[in-house]
Amino acid sequence: MLELCTLGTGGTLPLADRALSSLYVRDNGRGMLIDCGEGTQVGIRKLGWGFRCIEDVLLTHYHGDHCTGLAGFLLSLEKAGKTETLHIWGPKGLKRVVEGLCVIVPPLSYPVMLHELPPEGGELEAIGLRIRAFPVDHGGIPCYGYRMTLERKNAFDPEKAKGLGIPVTEWKRLQQGETLVLQGKEIRPEDVSGKARKGITVVFSTDTRPCETLEKNTRGADLLILEGMYGEEEKLPLALKNHHMLFREAAEIARKADPAALVLTHFSTSLDDPESCLDNARNIFEKTWTARDGEIFTLRYPVKEEKAWISLC
Repeated sequence: MLELCTLGTGGTLPLADRALSSLYVRDNGRGMLIDCGEGTQVGIRKLGWGFRCIEDVLLTHYHGDHCTGLAGFLLSLEKAGKTETLHIWGPKGLKRVVEGLCVIVPPLSYPVMLHELPPEGGELEAIGLRIRAFPVDHGGIPCYGYRMTLERKNAFDPEKAKGLGIPVTEWKRLQQGETLVLQGKEIRPEDVSGKARKGITVVFSTDTRPCETLEKNTRGADLLILEGMYGEEEKLPLALKNHHMLFREAAEIARKADPAALVLTHFSTSLDDPESCLDNARNIFEKTWTARDGEIFTLRYPVKEEKAWISLC
């Protein structure tokens, strides 16, 4: 099971009911943030998932609405008593950005490790997820989308277990990943594994025009969380100028990728009511929603190779 919360759904400037970009991802009690815009630490306190369990922060790029909340967030981790290492990932220039933001932060009780990713992106692991950073088109500014996969163990094969003479009472231990020694013979979980099973994949990407890398990395995903900076079609000139997307354009990407759901986020301050423009996306990809600050999405493993099951609350 994978849980996500859109802590902040705003772009450019915060509004009274809309903080700036941040997504909280949680797997089995381990936490990670993607982006840390202004208002992130307030959103975490309202959510109640905690600070200390956050192990990683992935930054998409270094515009202020995606990283200015970092200084306060680091201080909140300090006050929460964190002692474990915090890992921060992002494009070129990460060290300079974090050091600049941390001028106002006192010495921390925990180590911070910075990981600068190459221009072409790359693979990383965080909180048990396999993550791919991929470059998107934000007008020449280094900017990544992130594709996150929670992998799933192969199915347990009872026939293999029977063939090896393993008592039924020991099957659970193998299913939980233990290695057994029976009559002097070592039996590993992979010795009784069967068919591979589909995991859960989520893509998060904001601040981009439609582009080949975005289309490629959304294929096969269960959930897409993409920016919908502008809802109205007449805002296309602004989207082209500022290298953002319309609702319609995000929906066209989703139609090609065919996820279980598309969630739009990162709304312009001019978009008072994102739901009022929702039909502009749903006419193209019906399974589209607009995110709200503090909204939780729960994804469970798919059944029989179908898309992951998603609940919203």
